[in-house]
Amino acid sequence: MTKVAIIGGGAAGFFLAIHLKELLPTAHVVIFERAQRVLAKVKVSGGGRCNVTNSFASVTDLVQVYPRGAKLLKRLFRAFSPADAYAWFEAHGVPLVTQEDECVFPRSQSSDSIILCLTRQAQRLGVEVRTQVPMTELERVGDAWRVHFTERGEARQEVFNAVSLTTGGAPHGEGHDNLRALGHELATPCPSLFTFRLHQPDLTALMGIVVEGAQTAIAGTRFRGEGPLLITHWGLSGPAILKLSSQAARHLFDCNYQAPLLISWSGTTNTEEVAAQLQRLQQAHLQRQLGNVRYADLQARLWHYLLQRAGLSPDRPWGEVGRKGINRLANVLTADSYSIVGRGTYKEEFVTCGGVSLSSVDARTLESKSAEGLFFAGEVLDIDGVTGGFNFTAAWSTAVAAARGIAQRLTSAHLQPLVGEGHIDKAR
Repeated sequence: MTKVAIIGGGAAGFFLAIHLKELLPTAHVVIFERAQRVLAKVKVSGGGRCNVTNSFASVTDLVQVYPRGAKLLKRLFRAFSPADAYAWFEAHGVPLVTQEDECVFPRSQSSDSIILCLTRQAQRLGVEVRTQVPMTELERVGDAWRVHFTERGEARQEVFNAVSLTTGGAPHGEGHDNLRALGHELATPCPSLFTFRLHQPDLTALMGIVVEGAQTAIAGTRFRGEGPLLITHWGLSGPAILKLSSQAARHLFDCNYQAPLLISWSGTTNTEEVAAQLQRLQQAHLQRQLGNVRYADLQARLWHYLLQRAGLSPDRPWGEVGRKGINRLANVLTADSYSIVGRGTYKEEFVTCGGVSLSSVDARTLESKSAEGLFFAGEVLDIDGVTGGFNFTAAWSTAVAAARGIAQRLTSAHLQPLVGEGHIDKAR
């Protein structure tokens, strides 16, 4: 019997197992999960709703949403696209809805719909799922692989024709030494998708305020983010920050999360344009106080705060503000400067950049270039996306590519009996 081990019972692992069993119905496919429950990240994603994919309607270049892995995913999407993922879940009993922001969720608004779909399909196809079984080592045995693992407190091992690693991000480099020993290049893991901590009491006192269409940047770099921005009691969050944290993940890691931040509250970085808008606002309200006539309908508390940042009293009449005051206010609205002093977490979700370098795998099949019969899918690869369903989309597409790669290898290869199989079965 052909045997395949999938190490990691997350989104990529289950999707790979399902597609592999459909391609090789007689294969014995086993998912090894170190935790007590499978699909734990799916459970908490999207605030418990699971942002399963994205319409990509507003994406003109994959680099916009995949700081790492865009080139590979452009290729993989030709074989299994975001639209294919959407169609697959609907065909397997999960109606989906696309929000105005192009994020796709189950119509039920519950991640349980995705979890039940994946686990039921795996069960229907005969995928074996074993939980609380952490892998400790991978060892090449002729043309096969010996998987060393711990089960019920005992060290065990089993041989497989092929293995796929779908272990997700490794924040502390778990398992990287074994992979390096097998000839793989590893990009140092570091967090992606996180909030910013600021030491700015006057700003954080405005916690709860959301600014739609803000723009953010790390000063002196090309890293940018845009979208709603949320002021929190520790600093800043929201898509404008999360996108920036993803784009600048490696840079911020190297800077120990100490960096200059620029915010455009106006949604544009064109200071001259905003100054002209302020002048028109001024001419229309010469006798009224600054605090009572807000630019772009910014919330009153935030508008008063930004006026003070520009050295202007909210009680001052618009007609008494000179050109210098208008320019200072335009600068605050387009390039307000802060210092990032640390990072927070984004809800219960955790995304890691880094992992197996894409130069170490075949771009078509995601098979290791240095260790035949070893495949990768999901976040274990050096692929990560911004918030909005892009990371799950990458998981679905890489899983399908790996499943097809495994099927291709095993059906084209002359399979020999697995070494020591009888002994290992007795040990189990």
